[in-house]
Amino acid sequence: MAVPKILLFYVFTPLADPEAVRLWQQELCGSLGLRGRLLLSRHGLNGTLGGELDDLKRWLRATHGYAPFRDLDVKWSAGTGDDFPRLSVKVRDEIVTFGAPDELVVDEGGVVGGGERLSPRALHELVEREDVTFLDGRNEFESRIGRFRGAVVPDVATTRDFVAELDSGRYDHLKDAPVVTYCTGGVRCEVLSSLMTARGFSRVYQLDGGVARYGEAYGDDGLWEGSLYVFDRRGSVAFSDHAAVIGTCVACSAPTSRMQNCVDVQCRAQLVACPGCSEAGAITCDAHRASGVASGT
Repeated sequence: MAVPKILLFYVFTPLADPEAVRLWQQELCGSLGLRGRLLLSRHGLNGTLGGELDDLKRWLRATHGYAPFRDLDVKWSAGTGDDFPRLSVKVRDEIVTFGAPDELVVDEGGVVGGGERLSPRALHELVEREDVTFLDGRNEFESRIGRFRGAVVPDVATTRDFVAELDSGRYDHLKDAPVVTYCTGGVRCEVLSSLMTARGFSRVYQLDGGVARYGEAYGDDGLWEGSLYVFDRRGSVAFSDHAAVIGTCVACSAPTSRMQNCVDVQCRAQLVACPGCSEAGAITCDAHRASGVASGT
């Protein structure tokens, strides 16, 4: 019986010839009928793939067999069988686009100078001991349907905006405080925490494995509230049948965890949208501004 799954993964490791790795991965994924997105750079690999469970296991065995990828961090989740329109395997300057490839230092052990890793359990232990600030390492729109309770959500439209946000001085009051960065699967926080450390933040932590791994451990019975935005046709995932609904439709303010593109075909904004307003074509950036939805609230 076919079992569709989605595999989320990354590894920071030096790659001498990313183009050769791209050709290998393109052929490997294609031969297994997998679809999704893979990004390669001299810093490593980042991606997500959808396909049948057995085919994804074959991909993982082959990929783990390549020495630089033996420590590839992977997260599994349920798929639909039609989560990605195609396969895309590309080489870029960065596997996470912060626009600062020359600031990132990677060796065989991963990112150099990043924040201390916290397992979900270690995160809870830290929160019990200290007054911790959660810093959302995702794009602001992702937080509208789910985030850690009380998190600081920077007003960034893309990952590339984080460098200017950090350099703005808005978060300088946190430089000596315990700050836990988090993101979907952990890859963005690897880079973000290193950028913060380089800018004088002295107590930076990163949630190991991101929200995806935290959800595996605690579901909706911990510090997370809402649903997790994902960059595939599922749109979002919930960790249990009692996930909080914290999003509100930009057109009618109904509670929902559903998101979609602005109906303006020239606009790529992601907006919170209930099914009724979506069917009526009411999901626009004008509706978002009129709703008074504030970033990070």
